[in-house]
Amino acid sequence: QFQLVESGGGSARPGASLKLSCGASGYTFRNYIVAWFRQPPGKERELVAASGRGGITTRYGDSVKGRFTMSRENSENTVSLQMDNLTAEDQGVYYCAARHSCILRFGADDYDQWGKGTEVTVSS
Repeated sequence: QFQLVESGGGSARPGASLKLSCGASGYTFRNYIVAWFRQPPGKERELVAASGRGGITTRYGDSVKGRFTMSRENSENTVSLQMDNLTAEDQGVYYCAARHSCILRFGADDYDQWGKGTEVTVSS
């Protein structure tokens, strides 16, 4: 059974760091594009970062460039998201998503496999 499971969410103060992880099972991980999305309260789901199948190419949403780093380890079927210098605007539910393709896409509708999400709260 195809499954994505996020972990690592929680509360942090502005300027602090958090690291999210996503574990995958039930499919050949290296054949999938993987991405992180987030959904702030009352807003649309938005791209945080998307990684090509080999983990060499990664694209970031404009609001997180220079602060967030996405990594993937195909041998372990995991991806991670290191989030530094957090701000209140980073709050939301963070989702791990995958698509069976070699083409990097950046819209939520382009992904058909989703985890249940992990919540991130940033507050002083």
